Amino acid sequence: MTDHTLEPVTPDPKKLRRTAWILVAIMVVGGFLILRAYNKRAQEGQSDDRPSFVTQISRTKDLSFMRQDGKLTDLLSLKGKVIAVQCLPQSQPDEMTSGVMRRLSERYAEEPDFALVTLMLDPGKPADLKAELGKLAGELGAELPRWSVGTNDRRTLHKFVKNEFKANMLPHEKGGEWVYDGSLVLIDRNRHVRRAVIPQKRGGAAFVATFDFGQAQGWDEKGVKTGTEKTNVEQLEALLGETADTLLAEEEVISEQKGGATVLYVGMGFALLFVLLIIKSRRAASPQTL
Repeated sequence: MTDHTLEPVTPDPKKLRRTAWILVAIMVVGGFLILRAYNKRAQEGQSDDRPSFVTQISRTKDLSFMRQDGKLTDLLSLKGKVIAVQCLPQSQPDEMTSGVMRRLSERYAEEPDFALVTLMLDPGKPADLKAELGKLAGELGAELPRWSVGTNDRRTLHKFVKNEFKANMLPHEKGGEWVYDGSLVLIDRNRHVRRAVIPQKRGGAAFVATFDFGQAQGWDEKGVKTGTEKTNVEQLEALLGETADTLLAEEEVISEQKGGATVLYVGMGFALLFVLLIIKSRRAASPQTL
């Protein structure tokens, strides 16, 4: 009678290392190709005039506010609409941007998917808020439901404006006057803050423009020319309208843009997991009849 004994096969360490290095090489080359493709796409996008994505307002960071009729609401209640947002203190009127907001209201009077919001940066006592908001709404000509005038407590509101709208400063008082970023903000149907993109005629990275009408007015006062018959303020307002039209034409659901680094890390993670599984399987003892 033949005696059959089962013994584990000892893996060859050299073969294991060779296999591991081959898989690591595949992982590195694959990651490099992914990153290269992403960079190429980014370079091609430099000549793209679609509005730039700045940030997305998440559900956990949404801004709630009281509006001029005394009701509480939030920005997410306007999801699915394109929103133009103005920030200003009630004690310091800004006729320049307020005029732009009025013209936007007139331009999109028949557009149900366009909304305007003015955020009051200097709210008073809670008991006085409704009256203050109503007064400011009257001065602006803001009427519900198209144009909301709202506010929150100063700390919450100012932090939101700085962090989510990416304002160039935190609103604050200095010498009895408010210092703040008066740029208008455009939010698309999917809560993305968007800015205009201006391709450069001579090549290079496109210029991403904020809708800062105070800055444009300053350029006009200094005699800076636009290269057209329009002033800087008029040119910026035209760009604002074009950007809003583009956002209105976009679908409500836009696939999230993922960074090249994220794609690379995910791919490398899967590749590394694959390497570990291969090594583990090869180290497992395989019965063999001798």
